[in-house]
Amino acid sequence: MGILDSLENSDAFKGVLGQLESAVIPVVLSEVLGNGGQGGGLSAIVAKLQQAGLGDQVKSWIGNGQNLPITAEQLQQVLGSDTVKQLAARFNIPVDQLAKVLAQQLPAAVDHASPDGRLPHTA
Repeated sequence: MGILDSLENSDAFKGVLGQLESAVIPVVLSEVLGNGGQGGGLSAIVAKLQQAGLGDQVKSWIGNGQNLPITAEQLQQVLGSDTVKQLAARFNIPVDQLAKVLAQQLPAAVDHASPDGRLPHTA
């Protein structure tokens, strides 16, 4: 195990990474979901996920009840590797870490954006 391996596994490093994620991930999610007026918005992401065969997951996020998970690999396929790489580079986060955190946060973000069980018309 090298010095970088021990650093990545240290509690201090994980704490700093967690702070970075909590500060950056909402911005990244808003870009992915199109809250900034670009990228097609929430409806476009939902449509892409459904077209990729993830309709059951999307229904669980929009509807009431438990949110089904999505993997980082599934999300990266839907968004496209180039998009994920561009976001990771812009926010200086490793690609695999960004995809993992987005996969964890996207279900809750979609769930939050559809409190009445429907996507907003402006999404």
